[in-house]
Amino acid sequence: QVTDNAKNSLASLKRENPRLEPTLAIIQVNYLPLVILSLFFQQIGLRVIHICLPEGSTKDEIVSEILRLNEDPNVQGLALDLPESLYSSKVLNAVKPEKDVDGLSSVNLGRLVHGDVCDCLVPPTVRAVMELLEDIGGKKVLLVGARGAEGAALQSMLQRRGAAVLSCHWKAPQLQSELRHADAVVFGSTKPDDVPVSWIKPGATIISCAHGPLSEKHSYGQQNNPAAEKTVGSLAVAMRMQNMVKNMERWIQSQQYRKWDLHSLKLQPLSPVPSDIEISRAQSPKAVDVLAKEIGLLTDEIEIYGQTKAKVRLSLLERLKDQPDGKYVLVAGITPTPLGEGKSTVTVGLVQALTAHLNINSFACLRQPSQGPTFGVKGGAAGGGYAQVIPMEEFNLHLTGDIHAITAANNLLAAAIDARILHENTQSDKSLYNRLVPVVNGVRGFSAIQLARLRRLGINKTDPGTLTEEEISKFVRLDIDPSTITWQRVVDTNDRFLRKITVGQANTEKGFVRQAQFDIAVASEIMAILALTTSLQDMKERLGRMVVANDKKGEPVTAEDLGVTGALAVLMKDAIKPTLMQTLEGTPVFVHAGPFANIAHGNSSVLADKIALKLVGEKGFVVTEAGFGADIGMEKFFNIKCRASGLVPSVVVLVATVRALKMHGGGPNVTAGAPLKKEYTEENLQLVADGCCNLQKQIQITQLFGVPVVVALNVFKTDSPAEVDLVCKIAKESGAFDAVPCNHWSAGGKGAVKLAQAVEKAANQKNSFKYLYSLELPIVEKIRIIAQKVYGAQDIELSPVAQSQVDRYTRQGFGNLPICMAKTHLSLSHQPERKGVPTGFILPISDVRASIGAGFIYPLVGTMSTMPGLPTRPCFYDIDLDPITEQVKGLF
Repeated sequence: QVTDNAKNSLASLKRENPRLEPTLAIIQVNYLPLVILSLFFQQIGLRVIHICLPEGSTKDEIVSEILRLNEDPNVQGLALDLPESLYSSKVLNAVKPEKDVDGLSSVNLGRLVHGDVCDCLVPPTVRAVMELLEDIGGKKVLLVGARGAEGAALQSMLQRRGAAVLSCHWKAPQLQSELRHADAVVFGSTKPDDVPVSWIKPGATIISCAHGPLSEKHSYGQQNNPAAEKTVGSLAVAMRMQNMVKNMERWIQSQQYRKWDLHSLKLQPLSPVPSDIEISRAQSPKAVDVLAKEIGLLTDEIEIYGQTKAKVRLSLLERLKDQPDGKYVLVAGITPTPLGEGKSTVTVGLVQALTAHLNINSFACLRQPSQGPTFGVKGGAAGGGYAQVIPMEEFNLHLTGDIHAITAANNLLAAAIDARILHENTQSDKSLYNRLVPVVNGVRGFSAIQLARLRRLGINKTDPGTLTEEEISKFVRLDIDPSTITWQRVVDTNDRFLRKITVGQANTEKGFVRQAQFDIAVASEIMAILALTTSLQDMKERLGRMVVANDKKGEPVTAEDLGVTGALAVLMKDAIKPTLMQTLEGTPVFVHAGPFANIAHGNSSVLADKIALKLVGEKGFVVTEAGFGADIGMEKFFNIKCRASGLVPSVVVLVATVRALKMHGGGPNVTAGAPLKKEYTEENLQLVADGCCNLQKQIQITQLFGVPVVVALNVFKTDSPAEVDLVCKIAKESGAFDAVPCNHWSAGGKGAVKLAQAVEKAANQKNSFKYLYSLELPIVEKIRIIAQKVYGAQDIELSPVAQSQVDRYTRQGFGNLPICMAKTHLSLSHQPERKGVPTGFILPISDVRASIGAGFIYPLVGTMSTMPGLPTRPCFYDIDLDPITEQVKGLF
């Protein structure tokens, strides 16, 4: 009956969860194989993994096997069938409590003894004994030879049922006396021959659990024992199955979306506001595994890097696939000054306000900063003041190594290109073929990626010996035209002297010299792919599609043609996982990807957004940031990122500052590192009013996409109340849903509560989101639509080089990709000095390039550097390390 109940329960669980495969792992040492029991388990719907360790296995070896199974997400139950000498607290407590079907771990027994029966599993042998004993209330029960965890559990259960319980061992001097008075006797181990059955009280119930529940040796007793003895063997096996069912129910429950139990960290803002790194260091962050648990992540879904950051596995998307998404909020900005207007700070302040002050689940999704700005001019990108990600030095320096992984993958591909050209130029077809498809152990065979190339070439053969000379030539020769190579090497440092280099000057390169260049690592197409990919499989396919050059016939050559796709995916296998961190107030942040906003779309990753949207729940918010002003970052977010992800934004938060508006109103130039002119530090309502034209234009751009916009005015201490009121008034009159002054830099989340409330209200408005253009339009027409509708240009003008590239990409079948404009962020036009809202200009397109793996065409408006340079006085002058405390100094 117990078995049938377990079988029916498992069948019901499988019907409700079709992909479920309940799996029990059993570890044995030197026992006979459990063939019969394994078949029995399988018949009731269990998959069994049977691990039989050799005789002489130590406790450490058993623990090692247990720990391996603990981490296997496909195993929901773990049972031990060991010789008695190997059972110890060390072994039993190695089993994760949630997988402990025998209920013998200290965690489980503690709950049992304390009466938390609903929250624990009763050991199968103990359950069997309790089932076999009839009404025992007020009766005397003697436990003989019952030691350890099972003995303690049995004693606790019997006492709970009202029995008077005594326990002794077989050599106890009072054993005979106790046996004569006991109403029921439970043998916990084999009865010695020198203990006669006649000692037992006539009519007493005798139960033997001398053999483990998995043992099939249940013959003891009845031939030699005239008393009516019951054994627990088969019943204990059935009870274990019932425990496994309970484990499965718990496991399924644990996979469901869980309400957050987040405890925010308290802030005590100081005035004047200290440096960012001083603020960061003054706060004690939560351990990242604690944060992960608070927001509903499972133990096997995080990979911890130190105390304060962890990678999150993509398996979460499958687990929560039926969970409704939260609201999706984009933080964009007006055309900024060279100092930046605080989009990252607003993003962090907003989520701190939502979660720490309004108790609404929220996630910030930010880009990982490059070493370029950190050691260059701009400094870090963790936010600032009392609205930042902590620890800020870890955020800004290396993090979990994603950019280094991209650098390694990018440069592997660059090396493969030049090496392939060299080998093709110095070898015959036959020699190339013999090296590309070598004989290994007497057998010649194609690799999987080579077979894929053959299929693309229309050669449907799998035996290397059957290719014709013509087919061999087609297979081995990529015939790359060196003048068309677009794939550059990268490094994550601002190094202007790498903008143009010469490679191949060593004698070993046979005179194959060519000009090349280095880009900064975040400008690599692999970074753009990381930001836009939706799965590991999707990333592999995108990496394979990357076009690195053309062959001498004008056809594209891809990473897949070079045979390097699998290796690139291996280098990127950890980088694809978002990194979990926290804000100053202990709210969660995903840091992932950081594509160069000039030639890519400048947004954090689709995967981070998707995971966060599941975790926050239907009423929660995911706040992410677009690089540069709304005319570039927001437009790319909508037309590129939202197309790739299928996600629909709920609200746009448009960040403005009085400082930037004064600049657009005709104020003097703002230069990084130079003191601000008095126009920016004294009240000037006319400059503000004149400059609001840029804010109005950016609101109109947002409205092109049908998304409600809330203006966040990032308030500085030099802004007057009248200036702040004027900006908010003009913004609302210009179509913003609301406009709110924010003080999160000096006050933390408390200073952005009104912004959070406005965003929550705006998210409930009707949303009529739409893309700006159809992908089916010609490339030139898509560029024209962006130039005219977003930038306000009169028209576009393509250079002959740009027109030639457009024709080539159209002919190669890439015409239906979205457009990623590479334009200055310091003006709506292509001329950085033109502030406000320029009109009547012709937008010059100097070149058009393609990131086919990432999935966009990027026109260059004027010249565009992909390798920044260091200024006269870079940030690194202020960065230092204390050799005693190992603390980083000078980051900002």
